[in-house]
Amino acid sequence: MKQVIRTLFIIVLAAAMWVAGCRKDGPSGAGEVVVYVSEDQVFSEPILKDFESQTGIKVKAVYDTEETKSTGVMMRLISEKNNPLADVFWANEPIRAEALKQKGIAAPYKSPNALEIPDIHKDPEYYWTGFSARARVFVVNKKAENKPNSILAYTDPRWKGKGVIANPLFGTTTVEIAALFTLWGDARAKAFMEDMKKNDVGISTSNGESTDFVASGQYEFSLVDSDDAVSRIRQGKSIEMVYPDQGENDSGCLIVPNAVVLINGARHPDNARKLIDYLLSKETERKLAFADCAQIPLHPGVETPSEVKPIEEIKAMNINYGQVAGKMEEIQQYLKQWVGY
Repeated sequence: MKQVIRTLFIIVLAAAMWVAGCRKDGPSGAGEVVVYVSEDQVFSEPILKDFESQTGIKVKAVYDTEETKSTGVMMRLISEKNNPLADVFWANEPIRAEALKQKGIAAPYKSPNALEIPDIHKDPEYYWTGFSARARVFVVNKKAENKPNSILAYTDPRWKGKGVIANPLFGTTTVEIAALFTLWGDARAKAFMEDMKKNDVGISTSNGESTDFVASGQYEFSLVDSDDAVSRIRQGKSIEMVYPDQGENDSGCLIVPNAVVLINGARHPDNARKLIDYLLSKETERKLAFADCAQIPLHPGVETPSEVKPIEEIKAMNINYGQVAGKMEEIQQYLKQWVGY
């Protein structure tokens, strides 16, 4: 009888240990979290390492490569929809986060650290929340006689043949053009695009190449991401940065935040929420502000490097990222024709 009782005790103990081992999250400060990341690894990895050391939660990160930038982990999340392996998605812009919401891959989570982030930079139902942004700014060669201060400079005869823009089929330039379509309507936006052609606007392969063209004097100005501008300024290049459309009746400049998403059906939901809280903290935003990417904190009052303006001093373009995401898909064929593909 004692042997039977002992055997039953061992079985119960083993079962309890197995259940504990299979729990989605371990006790506070333990366990793991799986995050897919499209933000550059050189900037995101130190943040994730800090979270790991501060919480004891093991971070398993999957990063996009340069070859699959912003699309590799996105396609993986879509393919894993019915059997999710990721707990969190750290996107380098909110459009793909919005797409995950629309596809039922995101789950809502209202982080306590999202309270002070402006509403424009987060989903109203909290399927994603923005943090640490880039601004779409002009880089202008210091020797240029005229300094453009509006995106309309691309169609102004004063700057005929003097402006360059990154291929609008890719990256944040696509987001910018789609945002203009939602703000202006299709007719005005298409007229703007055609007028850019007539004004001999150059097309580069990337924002970085555009910045280098301006720094070398091949072109006088270009619309790029603020991190591209800051990196060249710190290298001593002959450029300055201008925030476009900041007047009272102007549309403002486009702000492109990172976005964090809780994955629907996450295997480690508690640890996922802890990671999201950490990414949305003022501490993380300050670290990314003073990293080489010089990203702009969305929390008011967070210290920023001298090269970038605080978010409260920038007139931001008033857009709905969900509408922009839909417009991006809608205008793809038009953009291919515009580029000449």
